[in-house]
Amino acid sequence: MGFIFLAIFAIAEIALAVLTCVKLREKAAWLKNRALVRAAETVLMLGIIIVPATHMKWRFIFALVVLIIRLLIAGISFLVNRRKAEGTRKKWRSVVSCILSVLIMLFALAPAFMFTNYNGLPTTGEYTVAETAAILVDSSRLDPFETDGSYREVPAHFYYPENANGEFPLIVFSHGAFGYYQSNSSTYAELASHGYIVAALDHPHHAFFTKDTDGKTVIVDNGFIYDAMHIGGGDSASAEEIYSVSKEWIELRIADESFVIDSIIEAKKSGGLSDSWHADDEAIVLSVLKMTDTGKIGLIGHSLGGAAGVELGRVRDDIDAVIDLDGTALGEITDVKDGKFVGDSVSYPVPVLVFGHGEASDDGVTKEMVDNAKDGKLVLCPKANHMDFTDLSMLSPAISSMLSGQSGVDREEFMKNINSAVLNWFDHYLKNEGTLSIQEQY
Repeated sequence: MGFIFLAIFAIAEIALAVLTCVKLREKAAWLKNRALVRAAETVLMLGIIIVPATHMKWRFIFALVVLIIRLLIAGISFLVNRRKAEGTRKKWRSVVSCILSVLIMLFALAPAFMFTNYNGLPTTGEYTVAETAAILVDSSRLDPFETDGSYREVPAHFYYPENANGEFPLIVFSHGAFGYYQSNSSTYAELASHGYIVAALDHPHHAFFTKDTDGKTVIVDNGFIYDAMHIGGGDSASAEEIYSVSKEWIELRIADESFVIDSIIEAKKSGGLSDSWHADDEAIVLSVLKMTDTGKIGLIGHSLGGAAGVELGRVRDDIDAVIDLDGTALGEITDVKDGKFVGDSVSYPVPVLVFGHGEASDDGVTKEMVDNAKDGKLVLCPKANHMDFTDLSMLSPAISSMLSGQSGVDREEFMKNINSAVLNWFDHYLKNEGTLSIQEQY
């Protein structure tokens, strides 16, 4: 849509310049025509924003503001100068004005170029998907990123089958480093449409941004960014550094996820929300918890979130299945010897499905964990990049490529296949339905 508008805008500006140069060169005529062109451009942009087919409308707000300002300038200039404008407008001024206008609009439309009109993938289940949210405050833990003695807060966003009867398994999702709860919205929606309750978490200061109970925006911590970039920088970090830093990350996320799971179980048993819950709509949250089967729990996460889920599946005895979307199993590292990671020698206790991009898994620890699992499967995706396992690859292919390189897959088709495999895994192990049909590669 951004490119279409830019093309129309450029045509209008070029037409104005040509008309001025070859026919209506009088300054008064140019002032009038410029105001009319600016008005038409602004109305067109308003139309683009208003129509229901345009999603992510904020992509065009900056461009609209720029157009309104230019319209006001052109309109005021026409009203003030129309009677005293004399002579003809020089051709070079019209050409320069045209070029500058197109460049300004190119800049103003940058968000529209960076982000697509993506509005999720179609679901295949029988249920309509609804959403609600709550922030849970863990009064047993101080937030290590805060300096004012604040307790740790964990936002939980629930995706659930609307107007459904019965109980449905619980799936808890953990995003990657600098991610946020919506990173895999298509996955949550697909699961919820097939009868699952999905709790997608934000990990404050690990998430790119989130909100706290005061409504304040909490952005990613600078120290976390530095450590993550350092560790992810190839050979720049030693195995000892990776083990030490990642252990803290995993412990924090395990505590976040465990707290949310325990809070859901407690609320389900009591039939009410404790003071730790700060819900958008308490009645809706309670209705969602009422139909949550806390006896069947699955974990899934991307990148660091996948690594945390893997470790949580080992330390809790009520987890029934785990899926790791392209996350190195950092929690499985128990030691470092001679510069190499030592993995947990105890067999992994629950069914675990791991996806990895590229031709091979990132490290021996992950493969060792899968090989020693009760039921383990490693799926390689040789043409995919790291962000192809999230909706960002479809929402902003440009940002996805900048973060993790060029992709060799049809992003939408790839994500549909991943979501189908995720559903198949959880159906098999949480609902005892169907046979596993997950491919060796995607």
